[in-house]
Amino acid sequence: MIGLDHVRAAAKRLRGVARRTPIITSATIDDMTGATVLLKAESFQRTGSFKFRGAYNRISSLPSDTKGVAAFSSGNHAQAVALAARLCGLPAVVVMPTDAPESKVAATSGYGAEVITYDRYTQDREALGRELAGDRGFVLVPPYDDQLVMAGQGTAGLELFDQAGELDVVVAPVSGGGVIAGCATAGTALRRGMRVIGVEPEAGDDTRRSLRAGRRVAIEVPRTIADGLQVSIPGELTFEVNRRLLEDVVTVSDQDLVQTIALLFERLKIVVEPSGAAGLAAVLGGSIDVAGRRVGVILSGGNVSAERFAKLIQGRQVIP
Repeated sequence: MIGLDHVRAAAKRLRGVARRTPIITSATIDDMTGATVLLKAESFQRTGSFKFRGAYNRISSLPSDTKGVAAFSSGNHAQAVALAARLCGLPAVVVMPTDAPESKVAATSGYGAEVITYDRYTQDREALGRELAGDRGFVLVPPYDDQLVMAGQGTAGLELFDQAGELDVVVAPVSGGGVIAGCATAGTALRRGMRVIGVEPEAGDDTRRSLRAGRRVAIEVPRTIADGLQVSIPGELTFEVNRRLLEDVVTVSDQDLVQTIALLFERLKIVVEPSGAAGLAAVLGGSIDVAGRRVGVILSGGNVSAERFAKLIQGRQVIP
C-alpha cells in the first residue's frame, strides 16, 4: 500500500527532472458541463504522458549495481522506461505488442531502449517481461503494479491539487490502475470527502467489473482505439488501493473518445491521444454528476502520430 508520504517522496525525487505540467481551462467545456473543469495536461510531460513520473521514481531508486531494466508496455510506459533508464545510465529492453502504434515504438527505440515485440492477443506480456529480465539479470519495472511506480504517477495528482486548489471530484483514465491509485491516495488524504472516479473504454471495463465483484476479474484483451487502456485485469496492488478509494468507474465509447480529442484540438488547440481523453469524455458525456462542482481531470497522454490523429478526427469516424 502507499500513502501520502510516498507520493511526496516521489515528488521530491522528480523535482527538476519531470515537468510540472500545466492546468488548462475552457469556458466552452465549463458551459457544456455546468462545472468548473480543470484539465491536468500530462500530454506535456516528458515522453508525452504521466508514465515518466512512475518510471523515473522507480528506476532512480534502484541500487547502484543494477545491470539494466526490463519492461512490458503498449507504448507510454515503454517510452518512459527508455528515457528514465537513459537518464540513470542503464540499458533498457522493452516488450511491446506487434500492433503498438509505430510512433510509440519509434520513440521507445529513439530513447535508447531495445524493443522486442509480441502478440498481445495470444501471448502473456508480463510472463515475457519477467523471463527477459531474468535471462539478462535486469530489474523488471512494471507499468503500474509497484509501490514506487504508483507513488510517482500519483505526483500528477499532487501537482493538480496544488495548482487547482479545492476540488470536489477527480477523474482519470484507468488502465492497470496506477495513476488513479496514486492520485486517489494523495487526494483523499489531503481533502476528506473528495470523489475519485475512474474511466475505462466500454470494451475494456475490467476494473469496473472487478470493483462490482469485489475481486479482480479478467476479461479478454479489449479491442478499442484507446491502446493505452487495453489491459485485461487490474493490477494486484493497484486494485487494493482503488477498491478502497474510488467512488466508481464508468465507461466511454470509442466514439466518445474521438469526439473528445477533436474538441480538445479544435477549442483548446492541444493534441491528446484517445486513452488520455477518457476522463474528459466521461465528464462531457454526463456519466459523472459534476454540475456545480470543481472537477480535476487528468489528460493522461498525447502520444499519437499526426497520421493517426487525422484519420481519427476526419468525419469523426472511429478508425481502430
